[in-house]
Amino acid sequence: MSDAMPVPFVDLLPQWGAIEAQVTPDLHKLFVSGEFCLGSWVQRFEEAFARYLDVPYAIAVNSGTSALHLALIAAGVGPGDRVLLPSHTFVATLWAVLYVGAIPVLCDVDPLTGTLDPEDARRRLQSGAKAIMPVHLYGQPAELDSILALADQHGLTVIEDTAQAHGARYRNRAVGTHGAFGCFSFYPGKNLGAAGEGGMVVTADPKAAEQIRALRNHGQYERWIHRELGFNYRMEGIQGLILGHKLPHLNAWTDARRHVARRYQEGLADLPILLPTVRHHDHVYHLYVIHTPQREALRRFLEQRNIQTGIHYPVPLHRQPCYTALGISAPEGYPHTDRLTEQCLSLPMYAGMQEAQIDAVIAGVRAFFASADQGPT
Repeated sequence: MSDAMPVPFVDLLPQWGAIEAQVTPDLHKLFVSGEFCLGSWVQRFEEAFARYLDVPYAIAVNSGTSALHLALIAAGVGPGDRVLLPSHTFVATLWAVLYVGAIPVLCDVDPLTGTLDPEDARRRLQSGAKAIMPVHLYGQPAELDSILALADQHGLTVIEDTAQAHGARYRNRAVGTHGAFGCFSFYPGKNLGAAGEGGMVVTADPKAAEQIRALRNHGQYERWIHRELGFNYRMEGIQGLILGHKLPHLNAWTDARRHVARRYQEGLADLPILLPTVRHHDHVYHLYVIHTPQREALRRFLEQRNIQTGIHYPVPLHRQPCYTALGISAPEGYPHTDRLTEQCLSLPMYAGMQEAQIDAVIAGVRAFFASADQGPT
C-alpha cells in the first residue's frame, strides 16, 4: 500500500462545512414542526429551484427514477408505446420506461461525448414512437437542437434526463427546460445532492405539473380523493431543507469542478487517452471520464497510489440481463457505446478537491503511462 496522499473518488465533507452553521438550527425547527414529508421546506426548495432554472413549475419527488416515471405518465406514455433513449446511461432511465409498460428503443451515442446520437435515433424510429429521452451524460448537454427537431418532426415528447447536469446550459438556457419535462436526481454524490435520495420534475405545462403533484402523493388532487393510480413518491422535509441550503452554493461548486477539469485537461493533454470533449460549450463535470484500452491496469495502478476511481458505466443497457430477457431485438449494434463502456474510467471529481490531490491524480496517470509495464489491457 502506498503512503501517497489519499485521493477519494468523491468527498462530500467540504459541502457540509459550507452549510453546517445554517442547517443545524433549521434541523431543530424541522423536528419541532414535524414537517417530515413534503411541507414548507420542500415547497421553498421547489420554488427556489424553479427560479434557478427559470421554469414555471418544479415538483419535488423522492428520487430521480421517480421523476422519470412520473414524467412519462404525464406525457401520456403507456403500454406498447416506444421510447427512444441512449444505451449508454444509468439503468434508471430504462426502468422508468419499463414501469409504464412502454417499449425501450436503445440508441447508440456520440463517440466523443457519450450522449444520444440523434442520427442513430432517427434510424431506429419505428411506428408507435411516443417519446425520446436524451441523457445529459456526465454533466454535458446532449445534442438538443437535433433531438428537438427530430421530436417535432415525428410528434415525440422530449423528456430530458438531467440527473447529472444540474445548472448546465445549452444555448444559454438551462438543460431540463428545453423539452416538455426535465428530470433531476439529488442522490448525495450529484452536483446538487441531498442527505439521502431526492428528485425533481420541472415543466412549463400547468396541467402536467398538477398531475405530477398529485401522482407523487397517492393520486390525490384533493385530500382523500384519489382520482387515478398514484404513488408514494413524496420528498422528505429534511431533503428539502438540505437542498435548499445547498442550492445557493451550486454555481460556486460548479466553478470548482470546472477548475479541477481544467487542471486535468492541461496535465493529461499529451497522453494516449481520450479526454472529455466539450461539444456544446458547457459542462458541469458531474464526472470527469477518460477513455483508454488500458483501463483496468490504470485503475489498479492508481489504487496502489491511494487514488480512487470509478467506472460509469461498464455494462451498457443493451447488454444488461434485464434487457435481453425482454426479447427486444435491436436492428443493429452499438459500436460507439460498446467502445466507450469498455474503456471509460472516472477520475476523482468534486468541489473542494485540494490542489495537492489534483496534482496526485495527474502525477499518478502520467506515471502509469511512463512505466515500462502497463499491464494487460
